[in-house]
Parts: sequence; C-alpha cells; structure tokens
Amino acid sequence: MSGHSKWATTKHRKAAVDAKRSKIFTKLGKEITVAAKMGGGDTETNPRLRLAVIKARSSNMPMDNIQRAIQKGTGELPGVVYEEIVYEGYGPGGVAVLIDVATDNRNRTVGEIRHILGKHGGKMGETGCVGWMFHRKGVITVPAEGRSEDQMMEIALSAGAEDLQNLEDSFQIVTDPADFETVLDAIKAAGIAPSGAEVQRMPDNQVQIESKDAANMIKIMDLLEDHDDVQSVAANFDMSDEVLAQVMGG
Repeated sequence: MSGHSKWATTKHRKAAVDAKRSKIFTKLGKEITVAAKMGGGDTETNPRLRLAVIKARSSNMPMDNIQRAIQKGTGELPGVVYEEIVYEGYGPGGVAVLIDVATDNRNRTVGEIRHILGKHGGKMGETGCVGWMFHRKGVITVPAEGRSEDQMMEIALSAGAEDLQNLEDSFQIVTDPADFETVLDAIKAAGIAPSGAEVQRMPDNQVQIESKDAANMIKIMDLLEDHDDVQSVAANFDMSDEVLAQVMGG
C-alpha cells in the first residue's frame, strides 16, 4: 500500500508507549460528541458514531467517558459546540498535508496551524489543493506476538481486507471503509484483540524527503498531533532508513 511509510510504522510504535492518554481521550471524546450531535446517540443508526466508539474502545477509553461524550452531543449534558474544518497545506519538500479539526474558535485554530506550518518550512494551501491525493481506508492493527503472517492474511483477506503488512511487532490490515467493520468483526471472532482500529486518510503516493526536510516534517506532525483542536493529520511523506534513524536520534 502506498499509504504506508517508515514514519507511520515508527509513529505506531511510539504511540504504543505514549503517555499522553488524557489528551487522546479528549480528542476521541470530541469526535464522539460531534458524531452524536450530527446523527444522534444510537450507534445502530449512526455509522459515524459507531466508528468513533470502535476507535475509542480500541484505545481503551472507559465506557463512562464514551457515554458522557455521547450525551454532550445529544444535548443530555451541557457541552461545547464544535465546528469541523479540514485544512489543506504543504510541508517542506512539497509534502501534502491534510488536517482534520474540531474547534470552538476557528480564527484561533487557523492562526495556530498556519504558524506551525510556516515556522517549519510549510504553508497553508487553498481548499482542494491536496485533498484529492488522499482516500479513506480502514486500518486495523494487531499485535504480532504468537501469530503468523499466513494466519493473519487468511483471516483478513477472507473477510474482505485489501492489504496486510508485517510491521515486525504488529500486523496492519487495510480495508475499504465499507468493509472495515466486517473485517474487524472477523478478527475479533478469531479470538484476536486489535490494538488499534479506525478509518483514516491514506495518501495515494508518497514524497521521499531528506534530512533537513524530514526533521522539519516530523516536527510539524508532532506539533499538529499534539494540538488540542486537531483530530487527525495525514501527510504523504516517507524517508530512507538512514534518514529516519538520523532524525530520530540514531
């Protein structure tokens, strides 16, 4: 799959030991609240809410937190009104960047995102400038310990998955969004507990970047992903093993 990159693999491993759990839960709660506000609080009749809850549960978000986020969206509990925006732009080396935002202050958020991009060799773009380079895909991550690639391939592809990649310590299964829940259910039915499951944006093609651009691009990704209003970031960059090792400190 062209959407995979060495940085994506490294980021997955980093996320597995990331201690910013409260910030992750805040972002997941926002998505659940927005989904419930748009389509109601019933996961059976609201597909977006159902996917948001699946993602939250795969990140071990407590059910009490999930229920409160739903009730804020349906108006049963008081909550902030969020506006959803997709910003498009460029990183160093011509990298395409797509940023999904949920904010209660559009002017503040766009100013901060513009600053992050500009400070590290990127810039904001017009609506539509890079969005066409990305497509939504279901991504399911399964710990590799005790499982063979052939076993996972058989389960995933039989259920309708498009691709499976061996990331050494985990397997990453990619699906069409329409088949995401079917494949996820098949994995769970096989007695396997995924470590991550979500529908995300993946690029059709990637731009190879070198040392300085790579360092700046990773800084942009870290800052954007740490921003309170940013729900997700997609970018179409990759780098060699040598450059990745250099940027990550050896």
